[in-house]
Formats: sequence, C-alpha cells, structure tokens
Amino acid sequence: MAAPDSRRAQAAAAATLVSPATPVSPAPQAPPLRTHWLAVSAIVASGIVAAFQVGKVVITIPALRADLGLDLTDAGWIMAIFSLLGVACGIPVGSLVGRFGARRLLVAGLVAITAGSATAAASHGYPLLLAMRTLEGLGFVFITIAGPSMLRNVIAIKDRDLAFSLWSSYMPTGMALVLAVGGFVQGWRGVWWATAALAALAAVFVLLVVPGRSAGDASAAGKVPMRDVLGGAARTIRNAGSALLAACFATYTLQYFALFSFLPVLLIDRLGMTVTTAGAFTAFAAATNAVGTLVAGQLLSRGVIARWALIMLSSAVMGVCAVAIFAADLSHAAVLVLCVVFSCVGGMLPSTVVASAPMLSPSAALVPVAIGLAMQGSYVGQVLGPLAVGVVVDRFGWSAAAIVPAVAAAIGMAGAYLLRPIFRRVH
Repeated sequence: MAAPDSRRAQAAAAATLVSPATPVSPAPQAPPLRTHWLAVSAIVASGIVAAFQVGKVVITIPALRADLGLDLTDAGWIMAIFSLLGVACGIPVGSLVGRFGARRLLVAGLVAITAGSATAAASHGYPLLLAMRTLEGLGFVFITIAGPSMLRNVIAIKDRDLAFSLWSSYMPTGMALVLAVGGFVQGWRGVWWATAALAALAAVFVLLVVPGRSAGDASAAGKVPMRDVLGGAARTIRNAGSALLAACFATYTLQYFALFSFLPVLLIDRLGMTVTTAGAFTAFAAATNAVGTLVAGQLLSRGVIARWALIMLSSAVMGVCAVAIFAADLSHAAVLVLCVVFSCVGGMLPSTVVASAPMLSPSAALVPVAIGLAMQGSYVGQVLGPLAVGVVVDRFGWSAAAIVPAVAAAIGMAGAYLLRPIFRRVH
C-alpha cells in the first residue's frame, strides 16, 4: 500500500500548488516514438512554398513596374512588407499557435497566400496589390512559425536535429527554385497564379498527411486561455535562453541580408560583372545556404559540436568573410569563394537556432512562442541589415560597409558564449 499512499500524497501536494491565481496551460503530450516523415515533407514543402512568395518579387519587379507604373518606393514596399510584418507579429503569432494549434495556423497561412496571390494576380492597381501582398505576408509569418511548431509534434527525439535542418533549408531552397524557374513563366501575373496554385496544393497536402490531433497541438490539448497566452509571451521574452537565441538569429540575418541585398550591385560595380552574371552567381551562392542547414543537422544529431559553439563558429566565419568581401581588394575568384563560404557556413546558424528553441523554451507549452520570438529576431535583422549597409555606403563608400557585419558577428559570438552555460544546464 506504500505506493498508492505515495501517489496520493504527491497528488495532494500538487493540488496545493494550484489555485485560481495560478494559470494552468494544457501540457503537451510526449513526442512520437517514430518520425512521421510524410508529415515532415508536407511541413517542409509548406515552408518552400512560403519562400516562393519572397523570391517571386525579386524576379518580377521589372515587369510589375512596367505593367502598373510603380516607382522604386512602391516596389520597395512590396518587397519589405514581409519583414515588417515579421518584426511586428512574431511573438503574437507564436501565441496564436499555442492557442489554436500549429496545424490550423499552418493551413491558414497557406490559404492566406493562395487568396492573396490569386487576387493580386487579377489586380490592376497598386493599392489592391499592396493589400494582397500584406495578406500573403501574414500567411508567410503564420507558416514560418507554425511550421517548426508543428514539426516537433511529428518527429521522434532522435530525428529532431535532422528534421529541423530540413525545415531550415526552406528559404534558400524556395528562393533558388523560384529564381531558376520563375523566369520561364509568362509575365508577373503568371508567376502569381502559379504560386497561388502551389500554396493551395500544399494546404491540401498538409490536411491529408499531417495528423490533426498531434502531440502538443491545441486540438489535442485544448485551447490555452488568453490570460495564459499573454503571460506566456511575457515569460518567454524574459527567458534568457530564448532571448539570446533570438538575438543570435538577428545577427545572422543582419549579416546575411547586409551582404546579399547588395551583392549583385557590388559584383557589378567592383568586379565589372554583367547584370545576368551577377544575378546568377547571387542565386547560386544563396542556394548553398541550404547545404549549411543540412550539415548542421548532421553535426548536431551526432554530437560532433556543441550548439553554442556552432552558433559562434557560424557568426565568426560570416563576419570574417563579409568584412573581406566589403573591405579588401581581392581577386574575382576570392570574392566568389568567400561569398559561397559565407552562405554555406552561415546556413548552420538558423538550423541550430530553430532546433534549439524548443529546448530552451521556458516550458513545453511555450515552445511556439519561443519559436515566434526567434523568428521575430530574424526579421529584425532582415530589416536592419540592408538599411545599415545602405546608410554606411552612401556616406563612406563600399569599404566602410564592413563595419556592419563585423559588429553583428561580434554580438552573435558574444550571444553564443552566453548561451554556453544555458545549454549545459539543459543537457
């Protein structure tokens, strides 16, 4: 009878800890014993479709300007709206995932992209195009936060790092695909219609193969009360591990977009490349980022290198490469090699951050919010990187731009070092 008495005593002790003043969130179920790889493929495919919405603007801006009479400011808003929405909505969307479930928001994001892209394809004016671009942007944010939140519910612990590395390759993969194939589609409207159709197909794919009542989803655990949602968001922001991961992610995207936003211009101005050659090389270098995400998954799953060390290594290599590209008088071949190394090694950082966000979350119930905070950090870097380089280059020239990635790399390395004891406590 000792065991039942012990259990009753533990239950009584637990009950004394619970009061109306202590919000209780539904506890997520244990992760599955076996990975649902078909569901993983559907979730990753959704991310790639989301990345199409970013890349399609890059290749269709000239056609958009010619057809709708847009100036560069108008075109800039069409490109920037995704990042601005990410900066504003990262944590709120993460909280919505905890309340309504990752699968629902993943599908909602794909539906929003379908509706926004299709309506924009039929539009004949800038106001409607921008409004639909905003709808697409909300869908994009939903997918990029609900995707990894959903992913953790369909993977076994042993496959966690590999699965998250596959997810983290969605952006370079999607960008490379749309840049490679989009040029063969007739007109910008054709590209928009095509991406709308692909988003609709991805939504159907998710509904068919991703479990509707997976562990940790709101449909399985019950809706989280709004009071708990707001309190959980504040708790996540105050959590040192989650905040440092978001800061490291911000320094990564700041460096990445500081270089790649201006790389075609730099290659044309300093190396004398043609527009076509500079664009092709930029697309190739960006695509190698996916290699880094996959390599990180292998290194982490095999325990080859500590997570904080991989973040520090990626930050350091990116900083050194970017400084050399901007500041040094190098040969064409050296610049091209450094761009590839920058992108490939840098790709290990986002994979590590996204895979680590659930580990450092204040609680299992707040994992979606922790992922949302990390993604919000990445969007902050996307906004600040190009802006900082543009200001510095206008005032001091290309060589001075090296200070931007140098400072970002130093901050990223410091953040990684501060994560060291936190990761050790988790392990």
